[in-house]
Amino acid sequence: MIADPIRTGLASGWKHVDASKLARNQTIETDVVVVGTGAGGGVTADLLSANGLRVVLVEEGPLRSSSDFRMREADAYPELYQESASRKTGDKAINILQGRCVGGSTTVNWTSSFRTPAEVFAFWQQRFGLRQLSAEAMSSWFAVMEHKLWVRPWDTPPNANNKVLATGGEKLGIPVAGIRRNVKGCWNLGYCGMGCPTNAKQSMLLTTIPAALNRGATLYTRLRADRLRFSGQRISALECLALQPDGIRPSGRRVYLSARHFVVAAGAIGSPALLMRSGVPDPQRLLGKRTFLHPVIISSALMPERVDAYAGAPQSLYSDHFLHQAPIDGPLGFKIETPPLHPVLYSTTLQGFGEAHARLMREFTNVSVLLALLRDGFHPESRGGQVRLGGDGLPILDYPLGEVIWEGARRALLAMAEIQFAAGARWVTPVHETAPGYSSWAEARKGIAELPLKPILCRVVSAHVMGGCGMADSPARGVVDHRGRHFWLANLSVHDGSVFPTSLGVNPQLSIYGLTARNASLLAAELTGRPPPAIP
Repeated sequence: MIADPIRTGLASGWKHVDASKLARNQTIETDVVVVGTGAGGGVTADLLSANGLRVVLVEEGPLRSSSDFRMREADAYPELYQESASRKTGDKAINILQGRCVGGSTTVNWTSSFRTPAEVFAFWQQRFGLRQLSAEAMSSWFAVMEHKLWVRPWDTPPNANNKVLATGGEKLGIPVAGIRRNVKGCWNLGYCGMGCPTNAKQSMLLTTIPAALNRGATLYTRLRADRLRFSGQRISALECLALQPDGIRPSGRRVYLSARHFVVAAGAIGSPALLMRSGVPDPQRLLGKRTFLHPVIISSALMPERVDAYAGAPQSLYSDHFLHQAPIDGPLGFKIETPPLHPVLYSTTLQGFGEAHARLMREFTNVSVLLALLRDGFHPESRGGQVRLGGDGLPILDYPLGEVIWEGARRALLAMAEIQFAAGARWVTPVHETAPGYSSWAEARKGIAELPLKPILCRVVSAHVMGGCGMADSPARGVVDHRGRHFWLANLSVHDGSVFPTSLGVNPQLSIYGLTARNASLLAAELTGRPPPAIP
């Protein structure tokens, strides 16, 4: 039987409070409150507690662990994801996969680990004045987190789904490379998106959160950060709503947290929403603006042999060939990767109805899928989306899909179809409601060129949300500075992907780890009065 370190830690006396069980209101005083337990919140809690600071973590989702991860979609999506893995933009045109549990999206992601590209840092320096951030300046911070979280090359041969990308790329002369993964002793099961049942994925659930709890940090779960209370230039408290056991509706109990410093790491939809609900100073009306996804376009192929795309490491190969064919601020480039296929996620993303849908599902074991991850936020006409608050105070992301995105999407559909046919596909279907499917590259090239690309008609998904609390060199064009410090409130920091001024063009977890390690270390030095660590 596989040991469960979370249950062992709880038995040893970790301070964990399931807010759904609170019988009365609570008032707590601490050094630092951290909202969110994903990549940003986990790293922050680890580093601040290691410096002797008292830390309270606030998580809206539940605490689940390897004993609960049974490789079942029906269990995982309601328990571990925002809105049961069906969160959508305001117009329902984009489905967004985000974690909602201890560890956040790091608990359910597919382990792909990339450093922030040098050209992205260069763009940030030029457009947002972030001179302190560069590939060189950040390299040591990335190295520290790669070592800590076991980011390593994945030497196991790719599964059949990933091999389609390798085979097609080789035949077409398109470079394909291996993806580094943050795993240790991986069993190569392929069910990373449902929580790792073998404790191989080095997520925040398994690494930084336990480290902080071992040092005496307190973890609240099923507790929603509702609003920050502030006076003048300082925050005095965070008011939180305890949720019912369903994790959705408030129970009526409240928790009031006061602290020297507050770190918001609720993700690039949740963080701007919290600051907006709280009415924090925003004279330039930048909060929630320039919120970026990597809009993802999908191409499905039927292969002559079984693929079983649910088995084996979900993402182990990628191609950046189409990311660099134009200047960074030119037509949108895209990264090609392969997603895993599991029946529920596949069937709810797949186009078609009735018999047409059933026919494609009957071929499930022979299906291979490629995805194209569009890099948004660099072209003058690709400004991302905007987070706003609904009538209940909860966030909604509006994300208009303009012509610059659709032009990139068409190129991406063509590129993926060509790769799939080169790899031997007998049928390729862009995930689009009117695409009939194609039996040859010539047929696909003509058909995709004529496809009407419109919201909902062409399926768009995303698992990466960035921006909304963007960094810059001044409050005229950013919410926080290069350290993640709020420009107007002295004891408020933002430590998550919401600080990115654009999307990245790569899976964002390692970028968040590295930047947060830097900024949390600077914060720890300030709060303790000790110099920041020397990073070689």
